[in-house]
Amino acid sequence: MKSIIHGLTLARLAQTVLAAEPSRPRGVGPDHAKFYKSTDLFTCISNPSITFSSSQINDDYCDCPDGSDEPGTSACSYLSDLSPSYASDLASDNASRSIALPGFYCKNKGHQPSYVPFLSVNDGVCDYDLCCDGSDEWAHVGGIKCEDRCKEIGKEWRKNDELRKKSLGAASKKRKELVAEAGRLRKQVEDRIQSLEAEIQGSALKVKSLETALADAERQERGKVVRSTGKGSKLGSLIQTAKDRIEELRESLVEIREQRDTGKSRLAELEGILSTFQAEYNPNFNDEGVKRAVRSWEEYAARDRPAIGNDAQDRDLDEIAKPDSETGIINWSDWEEGEESDVDVLYKIEEYLPVAVRGWVDQRLRDLRILLVENGVIAATPASGEESKTLTDARDALRAAQDSEGNLRNELTGHKDDLAKDYGSNDVFRALKGRCISKDSGEYNYELCWLEKTTQKSKKGGSHTGMGNFVRIDSVTVDDDLPPDGKGLGSGVRVALRYENGQHCWNGPNRSTLVVLACAEQDEVWKITEEEKCVYRMEVGTPAVCDISGKGKEGGAKDEL
Repeated sequence: MKSIIHGLTLARLAQTVLAAEPSRPRGVGPDHAKFYKSTDLFTCISNPSITFSSSQINDDYCDCPDGSDEPGTSACSYLSDLSPSYASDLASDNASRSIALPGFYCKNKGHQPSYVPFLSVNDGVCDYDLCCDGSDEWAHVGGIKCEDRCKEIGKEWRKNDELRKKSLGAASKKRKELVAEAGRLRKQVEDRIQSLEAEIQGSALKVKSLETALADAERQERGKVVRSTGKGSKLGSLIQTAKDRIEELRESLVEIREQRDTGKSRLAELEGILSTFQAEYNPNFNDEGVKRAVRSWEEYAARDRPAIGNDAQDRDLDEIAKPDSETGIINWSDWEEGEESDVDVLYKIEEYLPVAVRGWVDQRLRDLRILLVENGVIAATPASGEESKTLTDARDALRAAQDSEGNLRNELTGHKDDLAKDYGSNDVFRALKGRCISKDSGEYNYELCWLEKTTQKSKKGGSHTGMGNFVRIDSVTVDDDLPPDGKGLGSGVRVALRYENGQHCWNGPNRSTLVVLACAEQDEVWKITEEEKCVYRMEVGTPAVCDISGKGKEGGAKDEL
């Protein structure tokens, strides 16, 4: 019983408080209610020098230069800083003629309150997207009556809002995963840089060591005493020339004999055909061409012809065609041995020395020769056209080591440049670089490859059209309405990617693309437009920009979803 009495007391108290609170004029929101408390006089909000009776509020006549006396009508919807002066504000030269109120206030009970532009008040249209309770059409112009739909619209909005919040949570989670992946990739680059710096130090030491080894090999090469091969003497050259010439003649003889045998066989075959033709043709057949051919063959057969070759000649040719090593007529090795040179004699003297002494003598002779060559006493050994294998190997090893060091330095430079690049807030775009997404847009497929390029692909085939190559990360300010599904840019500063220097446009500039990003659960191309000739704009959703503004700082775009 006491609880019932207590409840009734609270109800009466609430009614008393509500009755004591003055009601606001139509169209006034709670943020501006303080300007309308007086029931006697009203003061223009932006022009406090102008006052008049409160009964003139919402009388469908604009008394204040800022329109604050008509919060519930469209009487002052035309006002701006360029509006002409009226008698009511002649006394004030600095009177503000910009509308002081944000619009007609709709309570939208069951949904979210909102403001409708004054121009839409009593225009005969139900603006349910902003004023779901229909209060903006209170005058029922043209018999229009806008029913209150806030309950259904609010229910649907709350349902979509819940989905948006879930999507935002999932998108934020994915962004954290991208940031973690970007951090891992950056750590790999940093570790690789440390590894490369150590490898380059080792490679530089190796190159220096190989340079020293090559210099020593070249020094040894200059002082080397070369044993004569005999091939450089006049007699040796003459013998080699004669040997080569005889071999060429032998090969030519074999080839010509093969050609003779082939011709002989073909001649015998043709003679056989003509003999058969002569024996079997019909002499009564009156064909002058056939008769003429038979007579010619008979004349040819009656003539004496020398025989082509005989067995004795063939035996002689067989013997001539044999290699000299088989006939034994000429033993070239006897003629190729030249006279011993001074160097050969020197080598033979070394053969009689003990092994230990032989090595010591050989090294001392080499050192002495190098010393004499370097001081200009004797000439260096003339180049023979070929260098020793030791010198070739030393030079190849040095060249390979230098190439390896150059490759390592180029890789190091590339990784350092990569670390210096702008990959956005928390390096998040490092995790996306190289990935591609596309959108089917009627005649074309459009492809965006993160931080690489944008491409237009015709469905009819043919080559692809480059719409731009990635240049930099930027930011742009947008002011768009956000669709119910959240796939839009909304309003505020947004991260943008600029792609420039694409394929040249006929009779126009090189193609370029501005990719404007907004928060979304998945990477998705929403919209493609051509703002100017060959200047494209893509609106793209990605979790990479969730919880960041266009300037790359946290917390700037949480309202996108």
